[in-house]
Amino acid sequence: MREVVQRGLYYDELETGVVYRHRPGRTLTEADDVVFSTLTMNHQALHLDAAWAATQPFGQRLVNSMMTLSTLVGLSVGQVTQGTIVANLGFREVEFPKPLFHGDTLYAETEVVEKRLSASRPGQGVVTLEHRGLNQDGVLVARAVRTALFWTRAAHEAASKAAASTAVPDDAEPGDIPGLGAGRDDNPGLGGHVAGVHDPVLERGDEEGAW
Repeated sequence: MREVVQRGLYYDELETGVVYRHRPGRTLTEADDVVFSTLTMNHQALHLDAAWAATQPFGQRLVNSMMTLSTLVGLSVGQVTQGTIVANLGFREVEFPKPLFHGDTLYAETEVVEKRLSASRPGQGVVTLEHRGLNQDGVLVARAVRTALFWTRAAHEAASKAAASTAVPDDAEPGDIPGLGAGRDDNPGLGGHVAGVHDPVLERGDEEGAW
């Protein structure tokens, strides 16, 4: 039986200049805004106080722009980065040209601006993405330029196979794990950690502060 696992796109599959339109959109409700704002300790009255917000220039509460940004990126995950990204490197040029109000629907699209193979991490590449968010009327309400580190397909498949081949059974004893032992004198200073292909430590090496 052939199986297909949902994923994003690898470095080699991303094409400069291509725009990926993400569906479905996300309708942002009053409950979403109140929960997000209070959860993140943002007590801005423009998000929480309907009576006061009614006296301000927009005449009503605004959706928290940090929730707009988070949702904008989240809408792109399934089509672009799910399972294919190594790390998010940073954002720049984040802007919100128009407000979102409770009940508005956010639609997202992502354009690949530029890409290059990493100079310090073989099998990975640095990609610049521009995320754009539009409301239900097609009005641009958010824009963010983002840099991320992606796997190439071959490198990720090789790393996954290597990780699977060194996987430790759930019922394994410390003495069964190569290089760990059970407090034996021939394994000093290991501290219970075995570095592998998915070691989370990243080292800077590329120009412009990219990993």
